[in-house]
Amino acid sequence: MIEAVIFDFGGVLTTSPFEAFARFEAERGFPVDIIRNTNAANHLENAWAKFERAEIDIDTFDRLFAEESRALGGAEVRGREVLPLLSGDLRPEMVEALKRISGRFKTGCITNNLPANAIGSRSGRSLYVAEVMVLFNHVIESAKVGLRKPDPRIYQMMVEALGVDPKHCIYLDDLGVNLKPARAMGMTTIKVTSGRQAIAELEATTGMKLG
Repeated sequence: MIEAVIFDFGGVLTTSPFEAFARFEAERGFPVDIIRNTNAANHLENAWAKFERAEIDIDTFDRLFAEESRALGGAEVRGREVLPLLSGDLRPEMVEALKRISGRFKTGCITNNLPANAIGSRSGRSLYVAEVMVLFNHVIESAKVGLRKPDPRIYQMMVEALGVDPKHCIYLDDLGVNLKPARAMGMTTIKVTSGRQAIAELEATTGMKLG
């Protein structure tokens, strides 16, 4: 029996930033996937992880990311130049699915995000995102709690806040590394590759018509 559906935000309710990374790398002549590979290397303690836990400021992130990318991929990518690439577009079909799900199940959002104003002001988009965020019963942001996925503690915080058994939860994320702890807790997991695919799997697991 499903009691709650828990969502990642970027790459699930919005389009993935990976396409923007690829365009940026091609335009600058950087090695293919240098940004993703830098993010993935030492993923619990690298510059990206520390910034998402709000342990370092933007200047330190900019410097450390450049050092890590140079050591790993042989090209220096400044952290400040990566940040504007993160904002994907909301997927209207996923927002509609969330609205329908929130009418029947408890809903949560666990997002690895950045400290406030790290990317700069996007007031119009922020208002739209705020309208989406109110659909959740509970939201956990890494930069506010000092933990980030895939730390198992952040998933435990969510199930405790929602008052649900993880075995009765569905968790959606676009990164396999973030799905593993949820699956280990007993959650049903969905790896999101597109809005259409995610909705089809949600329909199969919830028994609801979402499309």
